[in-house]
Parts: sequence; structure tokens; C-alpha cells
Amino acid sequence: MSIRDTLALVRIRQWSKNLAVYAAIIFSGELFDLHALTLVTAGFVAFCLTASALYVVNDILDAERDRRHPLKKNRPIASRRIEPIVAWGIAAALFALGLGLSVLLGVPFLLTIGAYLVLQLLYATWLKHALIVDMLVIGAGFVLRAVAGAEVISVPVSPWLVICTGLLALFLAAAKRRHELVLLEERSSSHRPVLAEYSVELLDSFMVTLSAATITTYALYTFFEVRSPNHTMMLTLPFVIYGLLRYQYLVLRREGGGRPEDVLLGDRPIIIDVALWIASAVFVLYALPHFIS
Repeated sequence: MSIRDTLALVRIRQWSKNLAVYAAIIFSGELFDLHALTLVTAGFVAFCLTASALYVVNDILDAERDRRHPLKKNRPIASRRIEPIVAWGIAAALFALGLGLSVLLGVPFLLTIGAYLVLQLLYATWLKHALIVDMLVIGAGFVLRAVAGAEVISVPVSPWLVICTGLLALFLAAAKRRHELVLLEERSSSHRPVLAEYSVELLDSFMVTLSAATITTYALYTFFEVRSPNHTMMLTLPFVIYGLLRYQYLVLRREGGGRPEDVLLGDRPIIIDVALWIASAVFVLYALPHFIS
């Protein structure tokens, strides 16, 4: 077992999903509070450890199906480069570290990451085979990450944070299912039985609906955000619109979307767009009020 195989097993690239824990500290106005930032970063690490443990468990349970997948067959367990008994040991160690750190971060955070853990275990064993529910669980996972980021610094959980995060995650889930359906074609149901219930046209309609709902909800948030003077938070809206439309382009024209983290880390326009969105949000929420006052 090589270090490279171990890193592939724990899926470090997918740690980017856990950046959702930083959403609350940015939009609550606490970003430059060093203590709060330290707590959120510790929460990010706890989620990375726990999520990696879940990825390992999922790969153990799905090894046979993954061997029939053109891309997943190269995963360390599916390709037999790492034995299941060794993988169980790695998963146990990651669980222990993640939950141990969560205990130190307080009961609210521990309960949130515990809910995430239970939900993902149910997904790995049962819920991923239920039509539409499988996507809802993916969305709930992102929402729990964002909620955990608020809980660890003891700020109120904004309903806008929950709704926007959930809708965006559902959009990404629909894109992921579409990619699987197109990539595997007639073999899709043998790898993931629930794909037999989906169609490309159905998932395209899901993506259009969810992207429109995400843009509308975020637009309403920017309009009603009281901490940005004169509705200036709306200046960040074009970056959200561009990002969603660019992602749809990559899914529909470039057959992307199978791994959202690959799009986030591998597409330069989206990287620039996300950076500009974060910079503009920080400017509007933290710097602009001082200039106007």
C-alpha cells in the first residue's frame, strides 16, 4: 500500500466540499475574529476526517459495483491495491480522530457532525437507492456542513444560508447523476440501480429548475441583507449567476459534473469567478460600510 493509494482512498480533493463550513463566518461578519476563525478551521478539519472515513466505508461497500465503472474501477479498493481489512482500519482511525476533535468543539457541533455521519451511513447502505431522496441526502449533507460552521462559533443559523446551500447542492447532485447516466449509458443501472429511474431529460429539467431557484433565492438574500448598505450585496449576484451558468455549460457541453470538486479546482473561469464572489462579498460586508459611514 503506497502513500499515493492512501491519499486516493481518503479522497483529499473532495475536502473542498467541506469549505461550506466557512460560509457562516463570512456572512455573519466574524471572518476577522481570530478565535472564531480558528474554531471554524478546526471544524473544517473534523469534517474532512469524518468525510474521508465515510468515503473509505463507501468504497468498501461498493467495491464490486465500482469494478464495473470505467473510472471508479481504478479506486484503491476496487482495484485491490488496498485490502478491505486495511481500509477498515484506516476508516476507524479517521472516525476516531474526527469525532474526537468534534467533542472538543462543543455539543452543538458534535450533534451536527453526528447527524451528518448517521445520514451518510444511511445513504451508503440504503438511501442512495431511493429516487430523488438520494439527491436530497446529498443536499442535506452540504446544509449540515454550513450549519456546523455556524454552530461552532455560536452564531444564529440563517435560513438564507440553509436554503441557498441546499438548493445549490441539489443542483450539483442533479449534474452528478446526469454525468453518471451519460457516462455509463446502458450499464448505468448495474452500477447504481436508481439511475434506471432517471433520464437525461428529467435531470436536465431538474438542473434548470434548481439553478433558477438558487439564483432567485440568493438574489432575495442579497436584497434583504441588512448589513450591506443600500442593498450593495446585490453586487455579488452576477458572480453567482455566471458560476451556475458556467457549470451548466460544462455539464451539458463538456460532459462534466461527475465530480464537482474537479470542476471547482480544474476550471479556471469558475476558480476566478468563485474568488471574485468571495472577494466582493467580503468587501461589501466588511469594508464598504466603513466607506459609506
